[in-house]
Amino acid sequence: MGNKLSSTSSGERRAVRAKQVGDEPVLVSRVALSHHRDVSRLSRSQSSHETLCEKRVYHIPCKPPPPPPPQSPRLPPAYIPLTLACSQSSDDRLARAYFAFLKAFPEYQSTWTLDSLRRTDFGRLDRSEETYVDYMGGAQHPESLVRAHSHFLSESILGNTHSVSNSSMLSSICAHDARDAVLSFFRAPPGYTVIFTANATAALKLVGESYPFKQGSSYVLCADSHNSVHGIREFASRRGAEVHYIPSTPTGGFILAAAKGILQQQCPRDSAPSLFALTGQSNISNTKNPLGILAHASALGYHTLLDAAALAPTSTISLEDTPVDAMAVSFYKMFGYPTGVGALIVKESFLESLERPWFAGGNVDVVQVPGTLVTRSASLHEQFEDGTINYLSLSAVTDGLRFLSVYLPFLPLRLSCLMHFLTSTLMQMRHDTSGTPVVKILSRLPSKRLKYIGEQSDSGSTVSLIFLSPSGDMIPNSFVEHVAVSRNISLRTGCMCNPGGAAALLGIEDQMALLYPGVTLNDFERVVGRELGVVRISLGLATTFHDVWKVIDFASMFANHHIRQKLWDAWTDVPVGQAV
Repeated sequence: MGNKLSSTSSGERRAVRAKQVGDEPVLVSRVALSHHRDVSRLSRSQSSHETLCEKRVYHIPCKPPPPPPPQSPRLPPAYIPLTLACSQSSDDRLARAYFAFLKAFPEYQSTWTLDSLRRTDFGRLDRSEETYVDYMGGAQHPESLVRAHSHFLSESILGNTHSVSNSSMLSSICAHDARDAVLSFFRAPPGYTVIFTANATAALKLVGESYPFKQGSSYVLCADSHNSVHGIREFASRRGAEVHYIPSTPTGGFILAAAKGILQQQCPRDSAPSLFALTGQSNISNTKNPLGILAHASALGYHTLLDAAALAPTSTISLEDTPVDAMAVSFYKMFGYPTGVGALIVKESFLESLERPWFAGGNVDVVQVPGTLVTRSASLHEQFEDGTINYLSLSAVTDGLRFLSVYLPFLPLRLSCLMHFLTSTLMQMRHDTSGTPVVKILSRLPSKRLKYIGEQSDSGSTVSLIFLSPSGDMIPNSFVEHVAVSRNISLRTGCMCNPGGAAALLGIEDQMALLYPGVTLNDFERVVGRELGVVRISLGLATTFHDVWKVIDFASMFANHHIRQKLWDAWTDVPVGQAV
C-alpha cells in the first residue's frame, strides 16, 4: 500500500532511469546552468542554459561565475543591448535615468548575469511589453525549466508511486530526488524530512490539524501574518488552547523585546504542548522578522513553525543555522513552475509528536475493515502525504531548485539597488498643482544598502503604498489598478490575505477590534469610509531597471492633473459589470 522505493538500491534506480529515458543514460531532472561568457555566444543561443532537449548529462556549477572585473571601465555585455535600445528610442529620459542609476548604484553591474537571464529565460516579458511586479504573488517561470520538464515528460513513462512497476519506480525516483534537492537547498541537517503538499497553505494546515493542542496549551503568532498562519488558531481553540498575538508595529513586524515577553508569559507549563508560528517575511509590510527568535522560543519549550513562503524566493535559509521544527514553502513563489506543489520541511522527531486526524490511501500499511485498527506507513513522510503526490511535477521541483541556487546569490544585491531607487524616487514625487506627495509608502523601507554579492538584506523587495490626491485623500485602489491594467502593469491591490499586517499599515486596528460576527468587507469599508487595502509592488528574479522605471513612469501620471483627470473620466465611464 505504500511507496516501495526504500527497498530499491541506487544502482537499480539509475538503471530504471536509463531504461525509461532512452538508450543513452540521462540523468532525470538536470537543468543545464552553464553561463554565457561573451555576447557572440549569447546571440546564438535561445536560452541562458544549454538546451535541455538533447540526450546528455548536465553538470551543475558549484558556484555562480564571478562578476566582471571591477577595474574594467566597460559595462558588462549584458548591459549593452539595453543601453543602445534606450539611447536610440524616443524616450531619452529612460537612457539618462539608467546611466544616472548606474552611477548611483555601481554595484548593480555585479548582477549582470541576471540581465542575461532576463533576455533568455524571461524574454516573453519584453515581447509582450508586460511589466510584472507581483513576484510576491508568484514568480515568473523560466522558459528553460518548462522546456526541460516538457522534454522529460515526453520521453518518460511515469506511474503512481504506490507500486513497484518500472513506471512507478521512475516516479518514486523523481520524488526521492526532489526530497534530497529540497533538503540540500535549505541546508537541512540529518533528522529532517520533506512532506510534499499542494502549497505552503496546505503545509501549514497539516501542522495545525495534527498538532496535539489541549487545555493549557498556547498558540503564539504574529499579527502580521498570512491567513494560513491565522487559520491554525481554529484548530488550537477547538482543542482548548489559548491563542496569543504578538502585536505589529505601524510598519509591520514586531518589537523583539515585546515578542520575547509574550513568549515568556505564555511559555509551556504542565507538559501542555505549545506552538509558536513565525512569519519569516511579511507579504505586505516588507518586514523580515529575526529568525533568532525561533531558538529563543524553542529554549522556552515551544515547538516552532516557520512560514517561509515569502522569505524563500529571495533569501538564503539554512536549517543548520535555524533548526526550526517545521517550515512551509511554495515552489511557485520561488521559481514560478510548477504550481500546485509545496512542502513541509520538518524534523522527524516533531512529526512523531503529531496526531493525524484521519488516514487515506498512501499513508497506511494495513486497515481493518470492518473494524477500527489502522497501521500507518513505516515511512514518516508517507504518513502525512494523503493520497497520491504530484509525481509528474516533482522533477521540475528538482530542476527549479538547482536553477534558483545558481542565481540566488546575486538577487539580494540587485533587489537592494532597485528597491532603494524605487522607494526614494516615489517618495520625492509631487503633484503638479499642490506640491503634495503623490504616494504614501506604508511598508517598511530598506535601511541596509547592500554592496556585495552574497550579502543578505534586512527587508524584502515589496512596496505597499497608497496613492494620494492633491488634497491628501486616498485615491481608490480600484482606480489605480484599472490604470495599471491599461498600461500593462501587473501589480496587486487589497489586503494580501494578511489582515493584521494590513490593519497595522492602514492604521485601522481600533476599527478591527470592533468587528462583529457576520461582518463583510463592504461593511468594514463603510465604517472606515474608504476602500481597504494597499497597492503592492513586489520585485523578483527577473526584475530589471526598465521594469522599475515603468512603475515610476506609471506613478508619475497621477502627479499630472490633466492626465489624472482624463484617466478618471475614462474609469468612471466603464459600464457597470465590466472588469476594471
